[in-house]
Amino acid sequence: MADLPILEMRNITKAFPGVIANENISLDLKKGEVHALLGENGAGKTTLMNILFGIYKADEGEIFMEGKQISISSPHNALKYGIGMVQQHFTVVPSFTVAENIVLGLKGMGFFIKTKTVESSIEKLGKSYDLPVNPRARVWTLSVGEKQRIEILKLLYTGAKVIILDEPTAVLTPQETEILFKAMRKLVNEGSSVIFISHKLDEVLEISDRVTVLRGGKVVGTEVRDSVDRRSLVRMMVGRDVLLDFDKPKTEPGKTVLQVENLTVKNDKNLEAVKNLSLSIKSGEILGIAGVAGNGQRELAEAIYGLRKPVQGKVVLNDKILRHTDVAQRIKGGVAFIPQDRRAVATCPSLSITENVFMKNSYSMYLPQSPFNLNTRAMQRAAKELISDYSISTPSTKTQARFLSGGNLQKLVLARELSTKPCLIIAEHPTRGLDIGAMEFVYKTLLAHKERGAAILLLAGELYEIFRLSDRVAVIYEGEIMGYTPPDPSFTEEIGFMMAGSKRGEIS
Repeated sequence: MADLPILEMRNITKAFPGVIANENISLDLKKGEVHALLGENGAGKTTLMNILFGIYKADEGEIFMEGKQISISSPHNALKYGIGMVQQHFTVVPSFTVAENIVLGLKGMGFFIKTKTVESSIEKLGKSYDLPVNPRARVWTLSVGEKQRIEILKLLYTGAKVIILDEPTAVLTPQETEILFKAMRKLVNEGSSVIFISHKLDEVLEISDRVTVLRGGKVVGTEVRDSVDRRSLVRMMVGRDVLLDFDKPKTEPGKTVLQVENLTVKNDKNLEAVKNLSLSIKSGEILGIAGVAGNGQRELAEAIYGLRKPVQGKVVLNDKILRHTDVAQRIKGGVAFIPQDRRAVATCPSLSITENVFMKNSYSMYLPQSPFNLNTRAMQRAAKELISDYSISTPSTKTQARFLSGGNLQKLVLARELSTKPCLIIAEHPTRGLDIGAMEFVYKTLLAHKERGAAILLLAGELYEIFRLSDRVAVIYEGEIMGYTPPDPSFTEEIGFMMAGSKRGEIS
């Protein structure tokens, strides 16, 4: 590995209205290394990489490539210098073929593209880096992992030598993650360099050579991989020790709280997203649903809660069949719902914290002598108690929800949903986008309600989260349950196969 860096960012500063996203950040990348960029949500990681890729322009600072100062004005300009970025949300065109997506927008291709030559080059490139994908396939027919390969192959096709991967494993199965890591190792062995943004500490420790940690838009430090562990990285990210591993409360499951029988549900495109699915959860039990995003998890949660009408099947709560689209019946029956979209679905951004807290059970706050008027004083007192109990950072109970950070907004949702001590909790990606400190709070809160006797349906995209919280794991693929496993990391490979469509009995 060369001593001189292939890339340097010196004293980068970038401010947006009301916030300094990056403050005097310096970062260097050596030839032939994986350099991980770590930090809490909002620490400035993606902003810094967007500057490097030409999406944003820094207010201050300089960028050097192989010792020469460069000016990056656009993503196309960045590619000219050999810098490419695979963002969290893919930019492929579903109706185009793989080859068409790879050459889309590239200059120097001419008016007529030699399709067979391009396809042959892509096949060789994919084979060389263990990123196989059919260049003639339409993108809409491919898996999420294959779509990501297209993005990486496009950068390699353009000759990129510095590759930025922003949360690349967020939507991959364990097997797809291993394929990606294998390709990353081959890339760096051949002299390319990778900047790897992730919040998954185990992956950072597995794949990186060095780690730079950001906190509050500043660099906390850069360490060689062998000199750090999970605990030290968390301390750098958060500024304090966080309980990463803890024992789940040992509870003996009680009676069945939720029974879902032969449920079939359509998605927004009128296609079957949940297919003849059955499951049950007992009191004091957490059932984790593992699966790649988009395999029916959202439709399942919404059908159970009454937000989406099933084609067939039934939902039974404490031996009582629920009417398909009666959300009020669920609320009064003790069902809590923590949706994955806390801003668009779980809260009303323009309403105050107090109004958001009581929007589902305002009937409990009407004045006895005046059933058309709310007891605002009692609401304010109760909201203050919840703000204290759930450690919500806010200037006032009257603050609009839109001014809360992601972590504090999630705590607001938890306060509203869980303060009534529900018998069933549907938690859909409850920690998505949260920093480690907020994740720790969510974990402890859910486990406390499990110990109290609540039944919890946990729909999460991260296996470590499912292993950490669940008592049983069900794997979903294209709306069907492929099988069940214990919440044990030793079953990761088996779960990965089921996430890709193998029934448990079919796994060889």
